[in-house]
Amino acid sequence: MVKLQLRKSDPPQSSAQELGAIVKSCRDIMRKDKGLNGDLDRLPMLTWIMFLKFLDDMEALRETEAKIAGKRYRPSIEAPYRWRDWGAKPEGITGPELIAFINQDEAVRPDSKRGAGLFAYLRSLESANGDRRDVISRVFQGTINRMVNGYLLRDVINRVNDIHFDSKDEIHTLSHLYETMLREMRDAAGDSGEFYTPRSLVKFIVAVVNPRLGEVILDPAAGTGGFLVEAFEHLSAQAKRAEDYERLQRGTLHGIEAKPLPYLLCEMNLLLHGMEYPEIDPGNALRFPLREIGDRERVDVIMTNPPFGGQEEKGIQSNFPEDKQTAETALLFLQLIMRKLRRSPKPGRAAVVVPNGTLSADGVAIRIREELLADFSITGIVRLPHNVFAPYTDIKTNVLFFQRGGPTEEIFYCEPPLPANLTLSKTKPLLFEWLAPYIEKVKRRTPDEHCWIVERSNLGPELNLDLKNPRLTLDQHQAAAGRMTLLVSRLNAIADATRKLQGDLESITAAVRSSRTRPLGELTEECDERIGENYEPTMRLLGVSAAEGFGDPKGEIGKDPTRYKIVRKGYLAYNPMRINIGSIGVCTSDDVRGITSPDYVVFRCLDGLLPEYVFHYLRSEAGRHEINQKTKGSVRFRLYYKQLADIPIPVPDDTTVQNRFADLCRALEDARRGTNDLSTEVGATLDAVRREAFLAEHTR
Repeated sequence: MVKLQLRKSDPPQSSAQELGAIVKSCRDIMRKDKGLNGDLDRLPMLTWIMFLKFLDDMEALRETEAKIAGKRYRPSIEAPYRWRDWGAKPEGITGPELIAFINQDEAVRPDSKRGAGLFAYLRSLESANGDRRDVISRVFQGTINRMVNGYLLRDVINRVNDIHFDSKDEIHTLSHLYETMLREMRDAAGDSGEFYTPRSLVKFIVAVVNPRLGEVILDPAAGTGGFLVEAFEHLSAQAKRAEDYERLQRGTLHGIEAKPLPYLLCEMNLLLHGMEYPEIDPGNALRFPLREIGDRERVDVIMTNPPFGGQEEKGIQSNFPEDKQTAETALLFLQLIMRKLRRSPKPGRAAVVVPNGTLSADGVAIRIREELLADFSITGIVRLPHNVFAPYTDIKTNVLFFQRGGPTEEIFYCEPPLPANLTLSKTKPLLFEWLAPYIEKVKRRTPDEHCWIVERSNLGPELNLDLKNPRLTLDQHQAAAGRMTLLVSRLNAIADATRKLQGDLESITAAVRSSRTRPLGELTEECDERIGENYEPTMRLLGVSAAEGFGDPKGEIGKDPTRYKIVRKGYLAYNPMRINIGSIGVCTSDDVRGITSPDYVVFRCLDGLLPEYVFHYLRSEAGRHEINQKTKGSVRFRLYYKQLADIPIPVPDDTTVQNRFADLCRALEDARRGTNDLSTEVGATLDAVRREAFLAEHTR
């Protein structure tokens, strides 16, 4: 592999900040185009544009090197279809002519002659020896230009032209930026039922499997290329000689990805990380009859997270043995992986992410597990933390490590713990640091309190591999007596707190009922203060939910943060389309203040009305009834401040009554949270009681 180097004539390379600004600018321009809808449209557009700029920069570099060496160089893309012919000139082809040149089968080319359109030409490329022309053709078979405004597209092209793909450092910086974009695309794709493997888990799996240079590696469900990229970087560290680099580039890494969008992203992801000839099959990995897969199609290593929960058609199911045919994609992929592993001279090995159902389901799943245990050696099952794929699915998953050569005599289990009281979510993803201590334990099959071994003979007739950790001893669990004491103490604390409220309950509610009713508009005013030029990225963005009030939002700040509204202590804010379900926040301290969506209604209370009192009224049944009355007959529910101001609210003249009512509600909300937390504690105490009674001995 020829190493990339910066030519003397190149402009200075861009910093990470500058590259980030270029990408952000492109995405902002794309938001104006009516043909695009969200990042699932914008990211593929940006990808194929960068793909063509990347190719042209690489081709220009190879052409220069060939001239210096006195060799003839044949480019993959001929004039006038090279980026330099139509994309590199800021004043080049634009508007409707640009859209026509890209989209149409025949169009006026940048050289003013009629000929094949850009995509038509790229799709027609082919090679007799499997070079980059085949890669380009495969990529553009499923690529579509969705932008409809040629002037906006020219603006994007001009911005991408500022990226220098012939600088190794700049490619490295852009590859990290691209991974951030891929994570955003994965977040968007999650809404479409596609779940991508967290980078931390990919890194853990590759470290455990430890592929070696010279082995052939496959991901039959490649997605955006996470496993292949991590494997490429892992193997790159082993490459010391020119022939090592050549071996790594050709015939080592293979992927299969049938969906056009992930396929395009996978190709670009690998190119940006240094793979010059990605070998990605754009077909369905399950399309070939299992019996026809022979030794020539087998590989040394398979690492993958195949789709699960899907339903394959009858034609695909017929490619599998009659007694193991199923619509469940996870079980079909597992059979494919078992078949694709090399038999000799060194047995092939695999690491596969599987749902709990694959380990425990009956019927076809039992027969597949029977074959797995008989003909393969299961070297490890890593029980993954709950919510690894949050927020898109809560299906519990595992990593199944196995290799050719059975039968399995012992199964090593590992269940890496999370930090105390942590629940994984979109904002709290799985970190590699939590998995790293268990890499060597899984490789060496070392038992400890989180790792244990199960004999094959103990599995039973259903071959259930979904087994819990039996190695937690009574001293590692909290003993039953101690848990019971803690439980009683916490129950008593909640009971004491609620008993104190009983004395005030009748007098406080009676005082509120007897108070006069006034429109909210008499004692509140709308706050429309915007952050403007004072915006800083460190400012806290506040979202509002019915469960929590103010909290961290689900989305990110929009393209114009200067429009966001300021929330100060004592302010209230709500989403005008969700206030009817109690979605409102109140800022009770300076620690909560920040900025919130420009679409939210923000208001504050005047003298004589306490914000927390209003907060609880609007979340009450009476308040929600009045809210619904004010929007009755609307085509779509929306409550703006004008309607809010007309809502009647009972207002005790003595603000201490309002304060006491707010304190009462706050105390009861604390009690509700406490009892919710106690449900886990009660369950743990129940487990401890049973354990102490029935678990006399502990397995090794």
